[in-house]
Amino acid sequence: MNPSEITVFASATVANVACGFDSLGFAIHEPGDEVTLVSTVGTGVRVTEITGDEGRLPLEAHKNTASVAILTLLDALRAKGDARADAGFDIRIKKMMPLGSGLGSSAASSVAAVVGANALLGEPFTREELLPFVMQSEKIACGAAHADNVAPALLGGFVLVRSYKPLDVVQLHVPADLWCAVVHPHIELLTEDARKVLKKNIRLDDAVVQWSNLAGLITGLMKEDYELIGRSLDDIIFEPVRSLLIPGFDAVKGEALANGALGCSISGSGPSIFALCRGEASARIVGQAMQQAFVPYQLDTDLYVSQVNHQGPTLR
Repeated sequence: MNPSEITVFASATVANVACGFDSLGFAIHEPGDEVTLVSTVGTGVRVTEITGDEGRLPLEAHKNTASVAILTLLDALRAKGDARADAGFDIRIKKMMPLGSGLGSSAASSVAAVVGANALLGEPFTREELLPFVMQSEKIACGAAHADNVAPALLGGFVLVRSYKPLDVVQLHVPADLWCAVVHPHIELLTEDARKVLKKNIRLDDAVVQWSNLAGLITGLMKEDYELIGRSLDDIIFEPVRSLLIPGFDAVKGEALANGALGCSISGSGPSIFALCRGEASARIVGQAMQQAFVPYQLDTDLYVSQVNHQGPTLR
């Protein structure tokens, strides 16, 4: 490989995970995005090519999530007086996952870009130290610097964002036989639009149920208690509102549960829907049932069946 060029793949993620709004997320193996970086003689960051986006994503460096992550990294080096802050990069982005899918499309691009830049610069930052840079990209993408997509995309695995101030991210244990089926209907739902429908205030009784479910889900993962995972995978605050934006959601969730899913909810802000299952065979049965439930709504779908991806970004 030419040491002045690198290509990195970063995978899709499932965020929120029902009761874990803005605090839980996990990586899956596919789909994902691929970013190629080329070191340049001069300074500055340029997005030279984007494919797979139908011409919809910006090439301007201050508007694209991939380049914003790198610019933020370079700013951090500059603040430390590190001469590597004067580096330059050309970026080529290959979008291999749909925009507005609820699968962390913006996160995948920014993570792949910042991991590649960090590698070409000689690894001035650890993976964990890169997290604030990609969170800044999320702020550009949807107006909120949340980490529930970028953290699992960057670090791999199943993560809990325990705190944002200060940032505290914890990687969780995952049962070996936990699988996920994700169905993406061919409609687009932007995160910023899905956030607009959320309630600004919630009832105390609902809050108690929600955080009890979150505690139960994390405990179920740690104890490998699949029944507890299933009982806890319930979002009574955000799902009832956001599900109205997804045609056929109730039917799809009903089929997932009827066919053996531990639980089912919206991936990120939607429209993708995920179901956690015990074993690959169960996940494939559940995924196919979810796809069939979309048929009456005349929506084409994609199905992804995966264990939790612990690898994180990979070189290609």
